[in-house]
Amino acid sequence: MPGQTEFSRTLGIDVPLICGAMYPCSNPELVAAVSEAGGIGIVQPLSLSYVHGYDFREGLQYIRRLTRKPIGVNLIIERSSKKYLRRVHEWLDIALEEEVPFLVTALGNPRWVVERAGHAGVTVYHDVTNRKWAEKALDGGVDGFICVNNRAGGHAGELSTEALLDAIGPLGKPMICAGGIGAPEDFAACLEAGYVGAQLGTRFIASRECSAHADYKQAILNAGENDVVLTEKISGVPVSVIRTAYIERIGTHASGFAKWMLRGRKTRHWMRLFYTLQSLWKLKQAATHGTRYQDYFQAGRSVEHINRIQPAGEVVAEFAAALHNG
Repeated sequence: MPGQTEFSRTLGIDVPLICGAMYPCSNPELVAAVSEAGGIGIVQPLSLSYVHGYDFREGLQYIRRLTRKPIGVNLIIERSSKKYLRRVHEWLDIALEEEVPFLVTALGNPRWVVERAGHAGVTVYHDVTNRKWAEKALDGGVDGFICVNNRAGGHAGELSTEALLDAIGPLGKPMICAGGIGAPEDFAACLEAGYVGAQLGTRFIASRECSAHADYKQAILNAGENDVVLTEKISGVPVSVIRTAYIERIGTHASGFAKWMLRGRKTRHWMRLFYTLQSLWKLKQAATHGTRYQDYFQAGRSVEHINRIQPAGEVVAEFAAALHNG
């Protein structure tokens, strides 16, 4: 089949296109719609439970009723909290029991996930932003990399798509391009360059199946790439959001005390945890209540090419067609 890559063949999907895990926007219907259309949707556990109200296992089973095609689960494995890490272990247990074939890990050392997943024949890719973290993930035994570039939404990287390919390509593992892909021709170009697939987030927020508030979707349609800015006030590290009146008012840089805490080797994890716990509520409210709350809309520079709200399946079909036409 035209457009097949090592990644799509391994997972048995038609199109090497991922709907990335998004807090708070990864609702079950969106995840299922992308998978059903031939790509693969990724479940974000906190989004599934905290935002959309599902017990994790019941949420996975609900998605399975919507599609029998492959789905994935995202696991953020940073050891910032023992309580949270216990939950990650529980999510992994359930994902394996429910026969989820694909895991995307982020932060931390993925070795323990790889060891558990490998026994079940599950594929594991790890989020990376540079060669250093890719080498650590490679040592952990991952099957491939989600290469987050400087055009991504959420926690963006610092390197371009080309620089990541040059830096990480020699490690010899499959690479997924994550960030800045809003048009089918962008998708075709990243595969032609050497990536085995692409991960989209912002493009799928502007879809009919995404449960994000209409104000959030409209902000994406209205924005150009220069309207996307980096703020430290969500998690203590730069996060890509759409510049709104609210963002202009509160600023994008950490305060003096927070900046001091973030510089300390022992204190930075506590400061990031504080920011994250505070922002989980803000992001949830913004996504569900729109401009009636605070305009905290995460998005990548792919907004430049997004000008209409479409069914997720239509997005997948248009991107797949770009590969076939090429």
